Amino acid sequence: MAAAISALNAKIRSNPALSYVCSTHFWGPVSNFGIPIAAVLDITRKDPEIISGKMTTALVVYSAVFMRYSFLSIDVEGFELITIGCHFVNECAQLAQGYRYLNYWNYGGREKSLAEKAKEASVLAASSVAPELVKK
Repeated sequence: MAAAISALNAKIRSNPALSYVCSTHFWGPVSNFGIPIAAVLDITRKDPEIISGKMTTALVVYSAVFMRYSFLSIDVEGFELITIGCHFVNECAQLAQGYRYLNYWNYGGREKSLAEKAKEASVLAASSVAPELVKK
C-alpha cells in the first residue's frame, strides 16, 4: 500500500500543474479567499450598523501589507497571482466596508436609516388601524 501511495505521489509531483495544485502555494491563498468573499457578501446583505470600524481598519492594513509582500515575492518564488488577487479583492471590499461605516456613523446615514424605519413603522401602523386611509 505504501508503494502505491509513493508511486501516486511521484506521478503527481512529476506533472508541474498537478504539483502546484497539490501544494500550499495554491491552497493557502485559495482558502484565504474566504475573507474577501465574506466581505463582499456583507456589503450586499448586512446592515452597516454592525460593521466594526477597528476590524475593517485592521483588514485594510493587513491586505495592503500582504499584497505588497506578494508583489515582492515575485523575485523570490515567482508570480503569486492567486495571493495578489485575494488581497486585492479583500482590499477593495474592506475599503467599501470602511466607506459604509463612515457614511453610517459619521455622515448622516444612521439618522436617515432611522427616519426611514420610523416612516415604515408609521405606515404599517396606519395600515393596520385604517387600511382605507393608506395611499396606494
